[in-house]
Amino acid sequence: MTHHAVTSWFRSRGWKAFQFQIDAWSAYLAGRDGLIFSPTGTGKTYAAWLGAAIERLNEGAITPKGSGVAADPVRVVWVTPLRALASDTAKALQESADALGLNWTVETRTGDTSSSIKARQRRRLPTALVTTPESLTILLTYAETAKQLRQLRLVVCDEWHELLSTKRGTQTELALTRLRTLAPTLRLWGISATLGNLDDAARALVGPDRPMPAMIRGAEDKPIEVECLLPAAIERYPWAGHIGTALVDQVIERIGRAASTLLFTNTRSQAEIWFRALVRRSPDLIGGIALHHGSLDRELRDRVERMLKGELGGLRCVVSTSSLDLGVDFAPVDQVIQVGSPKGVARIVQRAGRSGHQPGAVSRIVGVPTHAFELIEFAGVRRAIARGELESRQPIDRPLDVLVQHLVTAAMAEGFDEDALKREVRSTWAFRDLSDQEWRWAMEFVRSGGEALTVYPEFARLVDIGGMLKVASRTIAQRHRMNIGTIVADDAVKVAYPNGKVLGTVEESFVARLNIGDRFVFAGKVVELKKLREMTATVERARSVRGAVPRWNGGKMPLSTQLAGAVQELMLEASRGVFEGPEMNCVRPLLELQRELSVIPTPDVLLIEHAKLRGRHHVFVFPFAGRLAHEGLGAVLSLRLSRITPRSVTAVVNDYGIELSCDEPLETDPETWQELLVREGLLNDLIESVNAAEFARRQFRIIARIAGLTQQGYPGERVRTRHLQASSDMFYDVFREFDPDNLLLFQAQKEVLDEQLELTRLDRTLERAASLAIRVVETPVLSPLAFPLYCESLRATTVTSESWEDRVRRLSAQMQARSEARLARKRKVKA
Repeated sequence: MTHHAVTSWFRSRGWKAFQFQIDAWSAYLAGRDGLIFSPTGTGKTYAAWLGAAIERLNEGAITPKGSGVAADPVRVVWVTPLRALASDTAKALQESADALGLNWTVETRTGDTSSSIKARQRRRLPTALVTTPESLTILLTYAETAKQLRQLRLVVCDEWHELLSTKRGTQTELALTRLRTLAPTLRLWGISATLGNLDDAARALVGPDRPMPAMIRGAEDKPIEVECLLPAAIERYPWAGHIGTALVDQVIERIGRAASTLLFTNTRSQAEIWFRALVRRSPDLIGGIALHHGSLDRELRDRVERMLKGELGGLRCVVSTSSLDLGVDFAPVDQVIQVGSPKGVARIVQRAGRSGHQPGAVSRIVGVPTHAFELIEFAGVRRAIARGELESRQPIDRPLDVLVQHLVTAAMAEGFDEDALKREVRSTWAFRDLSDQEWRWAMEFVRSGGEALTVYPEFARLVDIGGMLKVASRTIAQRHRMNIGTIVADDAVKVAYPNGKVLGTVEESFVARLNIGDRFVFAGKVVELKKLREMTATVERARSVRGAVPRWNGGKMPLSTQLAGAVQELMLEASRGVFEGPEMNCVRPLLELQRELSVIPTPDVLLIEHAKLRGRHHVFVFPFAGRLAHEGLGAVLSLRLSRITPRSVTAVVNDYGIELSCDEPLETDPETWQELLVREGLLNDLIESVNAAEFARRQFRIIARIAGLTQQGYPGERVRTRHLQASSDMFYDVFREFDPDNLLLFQAQKEVLDEQLELTRLDRTLERAASLAIRVVETPVLSPLAFPLYCESLRATTVTSESWEDRVRRLSAQMQARSEARLARKRKVKA
């Protein structure tokens, strides 16, 4: 179902509505909720937006815009996960509304919106408001805007997959159910470009009590071509990052071929490295290349985004992290380059969509491996894309810190009736299984601070006034608004020149290691630290081009289950002598050496190698379960081995396996390893082996901030990070001693197990191990798969003046010589 005004407007732009867009409009007009799943650049925005426009056109009696008559009252709220998306989205929505002759206003409301505009919006909202989850939640704290929102017809959650598995997603769910209470006929629509578990996403959007949303699949799958640059030679003994920027000349050649290139890296430090490498190797790129990541100052990022849109002279290449993953609206680039394995299928699909970012176009991405085994991962990504295998994102279950924050939010506008709000909260997917005990605990916590804080009046945030629960004071309300949200800032130090010009922020832990006069690379420049005072590092441009590179937290992403499966499938084919595609043929010598010295691991065999090096015993286990699950499993195996015989066992991990090392011999028989890999007792062993209490203490800092126990402070008076940590640590200790049943303590431990150690994936790994044949192989020379793990263990033990990288290079050459000599002797004996 469409409208002649929409058809005419589409025709004027040379467009024709896709069937999925028409299906979405029809479902909306029939009163249904919906989820639109379509590749990037296929028209999802109009599919979600124009249903509301058609509805208004069908109502008639439209007063032309500019006639002096006020615009239509609020009808649509558009929720976006990134502030950077808001202005571009609002512009597109306003243009379409104007083209259709609607008297609609479209505005944004984010943290960047001025206080005067926010005040005006509180008095009268625009017809359509583009906002973030945090700004929407703040709006719900004002009685005057809550009344206006009763007229709401549609809420669209853009990039729903980005919110789904986060506390921001839970915050959005709670805001949506509040809006449904205000406007019962409200329709909820989600938009997603890359998602594996559509049904879960749809349920999380609307909750357990509403009918299943209309599932709108977009245009036919967009073709994605994945090419991989190949190094001239492959080390048979590779280590993490050993290729580094060695392929920079090939990358520069590719940039030269294209009018525009977007070069993605997985981490901000990697972006800095590659930006510097490109500029130093090809100075003619200066002026045509830019850097974009989340730690750069907002003004610098805005300038790059404007240049991406063709303003200010344009750009030939932008080196970026995930800061440009989500639709900052710019013309499609000619090519996308991915440096390093994407570690997941959905991530590379999202990034590839930046080229050919329009219906019918082919999206192309060029992979640049930084490690030999990443060639296999790029081949695995290509195979997974061809089969349509995308990762799932699971909604968070009952985060009580978010619930506590929401209870105070709900009390601020007009107050709430406890029973009514409990029913409302349980109508969200996140809290569908909320128990009465959990609800009572949360209510008591906001009423009095709980058992441990009941004597402190500042934690009695709600009071009962005539049967309605309301915020206890204006001060508490003001403080709550300033701290609404679930994004907890990293420990950040501002980096600025002496004249006050801000370059961005860098982690406090990195700056703390520097001395005055030390150099580091930031914003693509080598700078020298001149002064560190409060939370500002004053720097000047350094004369030397050599410098350390900042390391940001969260840089090591685990290999996804889907991609790990594709890698193992390719390994299985290699074990049978099948090497399909350029990447697999490139790594063929490496895998053939693996087969000669040991075996190539396959999906039905768990490979365990053992070797003795320099008097120390090493066991290498290869579950292919990803870095995070391996960290937990390595700790558990170390503990279980020490129970057999008291000894100190050290664990080192990567995405493929675990190295366990000890001065004393380690068990090498399959029967013992079958017993070591049992699921029984996993949770208790994991908690004991990883010092879960300290992990939970650090996680509690985030929970304390979200639950309102610690405050970030007012604008211009932000509380320093170490003070926040000291406060949260104090609460953690008080609760453990005086309120040990405090549910926030249990939540901290649960989040550590689920998010930092991937307990679910670890449990499945052990379940799978029970059905696998265990193959134990003694390798007098390290195998290619074991070598990267051994190199990681050297990081902690290198105490000589020789750098880690130099030591590893020398060791790689020695291993290659020893393995070749051994194989030559083996062939001679056979002859």
